[in-house]
Amino acid sequence: MNLLKNNVGKIDRIIRIVVGIILVGNVFYALQNPIGWLGVILIVTGIAGICPLYSILGINTKSAAEKIGLK
Repeated sequence: MNLLKNNVGKIDRIIRIVVGIILVGNVFYALQNPIGWLGVILIVTGIAGICPLYSILGINTKSAAEKIGLK
């Protein structure tokens, strides 16, 4: 099990980054609670394309074309 294996697909990465930005933005706008840290984690894993939790659970959201390097 390699925790630093690229296992987050393109669509999953986009969703993580968008949701992360929304969560971090809410901390500065209205929600004054630690939910922003979850947003930071989502942004980092989305940009890096690596999710340690996915590695532990054996999940890979990359498409077949992404796995062989076509996309």
